[in-house]
Amino acid sequence: MVIEFPITQVGNDVSDMKWKSIHMPDQKGKTAIVTGSNSGIGYHMAHDLAAKGAKVTLACRNAERAEYARKKILASCPNAELKIHLLDLADLSSVRDFSDTFMNSNDRLDLLINNAGVMIPPYSKTKDGFELQFGTNFLGHFALTGHLLPLLEETTSSRIVSVSSIAHNMGVIDFDDIQSERKKYNKWATYSQSKLACLMFAIELDKRLKHSKSTTISLASHPGYSATKLQRHSLFWRTANIFFAMNSKKGAAPTLYAASMPDAREHIYWGPVGFMEMRGWTGKSKVNPKAMIEEDGNRLWALAERLTAIQYLS
Repeated sequence: MVIEFPITQVGNDVSDMKWKSIHMPDQKGKTAIVTGSNSGIGYHMAHDLAAKGAKVTLACRNAERAEYARKKILASCPNAELKIHLLDLADLSSVRDFSDTFMNSNDRLDLLINNAGVMIPPYSKTKDGFELQFGTNFLGHFALTGHLLPLLEETTSSRIVSVSSIAHNMGVIDFDDIQSERKKYNKWATYSQSKLACLMFAIELDKRLKHSKSTTISLASHPGYSATKLQRHSLFWRTANIFFAMNSKKGAAPTLYAASMPDAREHIYWGPVGFMEMRGWTGKSKVNPKAMIEEDGNRLWALAERLTAIQYLS
């Protein structure tokens, strides 16, 4: 069975109005977590949410880089409410510790942005033995969302936004070799698999939240082709960034739209809607049909529960 959404076409009035983060509604009184917010699109998400009044937690793996980002945000937004909590998505014990610390010190969570990730590194594994890209990009965020879900559901109309990629179109979930242990490691295929898994997770999560009659919603986004440190493992893409990529601030816009705009609920997946969805203004992005196969979504969810030993909305 394929999951159907009320609206799945590409292009809409949003892209016509050239939406920017300055168009975000006021975020005062809201609490947000942005993973991987010390650089790239994550930094701009944290900066722009804080500029609109949200209390933002920078969930980062490196304390020094996170502190640099915090000071940089404060330099342009002196009244910003910012906190740093260390989070290594490649370590499930770190995910648990982060979640416990956050929930013990906060009484609400309006927004969780699952943004952090790794892209085309040499073959390596997480602390828990998962292939690094699948383990960090998908499993780490699956576990984080599960740990934080009680607080999200206690906060009326909270949102979870999972960042995918146009690379999801090339992805295939290889359930028989999900950790790339049997076949030769293909860094691009594995990255695409992880980003397809992120989109499938957002869709399956939204379905399960609706079924449980929760006021929390799940959405997904992608930054198109934006220049970030994700491309550091590829000389070709680092060079191409100079000539073809959007800047990371514009790449953050679709996620901020999904995170804040009332009508973002009308569509599951937001991104640039220009040439091949690599560039352009924010609009309703295409969802590849394979991401909407309900049986695969259920299978991926069950696999994630088994690998992370975390169950929710089952």
